[in-house]
Amino acid sequence: MKIKKIKINSYGKINNKNIELNKINIIYGKNESGKSTILNFIISMFYNISKNKNGKNISDYDKYTPWNSDEFSGNIEYELDNNETFYVYRNFNKKNPEIYNANGEDISGNFGIDKKSGSTFFSDQVMIDRDTLLSTVINSQNETKLDLGMQNLLIQKVANLADSGNEDISYKKAVGKLDKILLTEVGTEKSQDRPINIARENIMLCEKELDNLHNAKSHKYKIEEEINELKNSLKDKKHNQEIYDELNTFLINDKNEEEKIKLRKDIINENNKKIEKYKNEKIELEKNNLEKYEIKNIDKNKKINLIILFFIILINLIINIFIKNNLILKIIIFSLIPIWIIFNLLKNKINNFSLKNNNKILEKNNLDNLNLQIELLNKNNNEIQEEINLINKNIQENQRTQKDKLTNKYGNIIEELLDNKNIENITKENKQEIDNLNLELHKLEIDMEYLEPQLEKIIDLEEKLSIENENLEKLENSSRICNITKQMLEEAYNEMKSNITPKFNKDLSKNIAKLSNGKYTKIILDDGIYVELDNGRHISIENLSVGTIEQIYLAFRLSVIDGISKESMPLLLDETFAFYDNERLEATLQTLCNVNNQLIIFTCTNREKEALDKIGVAYNYCELQ
Repeated sequence: MKIKKIKINSYGKINNKNIELNKINIIYGKNESGKSTILNFIISMFYNISKNKNGKNISDYDKYTPWNSDEFSGNIEYELDNNETFYVYRNFNKKNPEIYNANGEDISGNFGIDKKSGSTFFSDQVMIDRDTLLSTVINSQNETKLDLGMQNLLIQKVANLADSGNEDISYKKAVGKLDKILLTEVGTEKSQDRPINIARENIMLCEKELDNLHNAKSHKYKIEEEINELKNSLKDKKHNQEIYDELNTFLINDKNEEEKIKLRKDIINENNKKIEKYKNEKIELEKNNLEKYEIKNIDKNKKINLIILFFIILINLIINIFIKNNLILKIIIFSLIPIWIIFNLLKNKINNFSLKNNNKILEKNNLDNLNLQIELLNKNNNEIQEEINLINKNIQENQRTQKDKLTNKYGNIIEELLDNKNIENITKENKQEIDNLNLELHKLEIDMEYLEPQLEKIIDLEEKLSIENENLEKLENSSRICNITKQMLEEAYNEMKSNITPKFNKDLSKNIAKLSNGKYTKIILDDGIYVELDNGRHISIENLSVGTIEQIYLAFRLSVIDGISKESMPLLLDETFAFYDNERLEATLQTLCNVNNQLIIFTCTNREKEALDKIGVAYNYCELQ
């Protein structure tokens, strides 16, 4: 793969910059002239600009956003090893670029889309991601020293990316991280006070305490069953009571109406008694009234006459005794007796005649009054009887309506209850049963209240036990995953060590021999990077000079590049040769110019230009102002 052209419309402090590139390129500029900006622009064109800080003080997006322009874009033209050419335009304010082929056709939709970075066109084409690119084909100043385990990381990247296109990590770091996760976040059989040990201890304590509360729990279930049975019985009884109450209401209404009838019949009976009485009085009055008054009057006159006669005789005797010589007086006194008798007879005659007339008048008035009373009573009886008939009719209609209504609501049980003459007793018995059931239910609820503290503790313990079991299951699953992953990593690492490392060591040794002009001919990777001296001694690269380390590091990257992608990726070197002497610089550049990879050197000195001129290699030179 080769980058042919870049056009920076506006990126950081660079505006309207065109750069054409060949196989060997030097981009020269003083410090702060924009070399690193161009390098970052190339990376961002392929992978989009990052808006995350990623451990930096400021994100690339914020760092390179133009200050004096609304334009934040550029384009790049590159050619793959199969000679296909692509043109990419990117507006860095948008996630996805515009991608065209050599015919100018928009093929943006032919590539995958990542939710974070957008189009994955470049990764799809060269089978290398951004991080791997940065750790291999791009070499910046101050990256000379390798951190521990870096060589194994790159070896694994070669193996995994060549096989599946996916990046991996250092075996030792991965295993160490897994062991740390297993110990700190899970725990082992030998550890103490770790999550899995705490979970098992909590489960044991919960189960032990639950065993002690088993009787309370069993009693709880028994009480709950009894409560449920009582509630079901109460439900049935209350349902029956509802039927009885409605039926009794219906019957009470009828009784009330019947009571009204009874009261009215009592009135009729009373009226009939009065009528009978008045009729008897009428007969007696018609039969005996006159005689009674005449006898009464005669008797009365007789008594008066006898008294008067007695007094006259008494007076006559007194006169005869005391007035013996007065005949006239005696005659007058004795003549009073017949006069009085005659007078009294005439008076009685007149009185009897008057009394008789008066009695007739009185008798007629009494008879009229009795007849009127009888007539009124009969009329009242008729009216009351009509009311009774109406009430009976209403009772019959209401009985039919209410019976049909209750039958529709409760079924044939209404017929049975109506046939039963003891509905009131049934209702009373049912109410008593309801009271008894409520009493029993209340007792059980009181018992349950006494159990509540224990029951709540059981519930809390069961919930805690369930959580702890789930937690333990997750922890055990995590432990299994960690151990399986470690086993798989170990198997993969052992296979890599036996199959890939020897070839990689050979390629690396060949490259360092070229770069060092045969000074170092063999590199050994064995939990570190070592060089073999002529006497066979192995020296760690950390004991070598910075320039030698940089040569080895560059050789390392050259060896890796061949395996990480199906494309011959360009080498982008940013102030890489700052610590090289002239001899080492010429040897390194001679080697780099002989590989198939495009070479782009970013430098602030003329040393690279002079070295290339000296060894007679053609190059493209671009100077930044």
